Amino acid sequence: MSRRPPAEIPALITTSADLAALCERLSGEAFVTVDTEFMRERTYWPELCVVQLGGAGEVAVVDALAEGIDLAPLGALLANPEIVKVFHAARQDVEIFLLKFGAVPTPLFDTQVAAMVAGFGDQVSYDGLARALAGAQIDKAHRFSDWSARPLSASQIAYAAADVTHLRRIYVALKERLEREGRLDWVAEEMAVLAEPATYRTEPENAWERLKPRTTNRRFLGMLRAIAAWREREAQRINIPRQRLVKDETLLELAATTPDSPAELARARGISEGFAKGRSGTGLLAAIKEARSLPESALPEPPKDRHGPSPSPALVALLKVLLAAKSEEHHVAPKLLASSEDLDRLAAEAQPDLPALHGWRREVFGEAALALKSGRLALGVDGRRIKVIGAG
Repeated sequence: MSRRPPAEIPALITTSADLAALCERLSGEAFVTVDTEFMRERTYWPELCVVQLGGAGEVAVVDALAEGIDLAPLGALLANPEIVKVFHAARQDVEIFLLKFGAVPTPLFDTQVAAMVAGFGDQVSYDGLARALAGAQIDKAHRFSDWSARPLSASQIAYAAADVTHLRRIYVALKERLEREGRLDWVAEEMAVLAEPATYRTEPENAWERLKPRTTNRRFLGMLRAIAAWREREAQRINIPRQRLVKDETLLELAATTPDSPAELARARGISEGFAKGRSGTGLLAAIKEARSLPESALPEPPKDRHGPSPSPALVALLKVLLAAKSEEHHVAPKLLASSEDLDRLAAEAQPDLPALHGWRREVFGEAALALKSGRLALGVDGRRIKVIGAG
């Protein structure tokens, strides 16, 4: 078993034995800070290259691409229910660990989300929190490094280690602040969403919705659903980015033209003759053929907001003012309370099922928004600030 490295000097872990020893030492911590470096520019699935881990007395950089290294001890550490795993902007890191180990790290704490609850604004950066809460300046020199290249340089290792070194102080400061303000329960609600595996799964049959087609033609939508699902599965099979396989604009064109031969397929923008005649082209044409024969009952309905009531622009504007006022009053990032789409639905629908009308968000903003709609609440100005006026 390797000896514990000196405090604050990052160790580079390249062997299974050293990783097991590190995870054994960290298993006694109350929390561990975690970050990853990965590559995804050329692949569908993220390629995990480096994992950074920080405990109370040591920081280590794990070379996830080291020959023969067994990452199982890392998976066990991330699954340990007695240790809080602290991330900043956790979604991509958690997705990688879910793919690697089949489980979401739990319990987890995302300092970006916590900072939004604590009033640091929308999607505050790690650099910003490091300056504000740890008095640290982040070196950005290796932000766009090729983390798959070996060997890792000393400056890369130091850069990677800094991401979990300062995160310890950020976490402690945020946790203390949220405890004082009685908001740890608010953060726990957000962490429950991040801890749900479904948050990270992309269902191929739902991929078409990301394209936001501007039509209510169900036949077109059925075709788009089929070819977008095909692209998702094919990109996963080949392990290349979906846009590199077939671009979004090409999918929309194909849904409109519905080619039925390699020659017709090759006429679409971005589709080569080799692609059209190859395995991918054959699969795409098969998906188009199958979608062409779908009965009306099997076609998707247009997204609800396409045919729902139009919101009053004036009411939406008032809700935006209320949102800004409540955000200022409670020192919470506006985006965390409600999005622009949420405000549109609040204005247009009587009781929409929105996060803003559940949990702590309802207490902070949702109840007031409903009261504003029903005339039970008004907005006024008190000097330079917006104030809420009860209407009785």
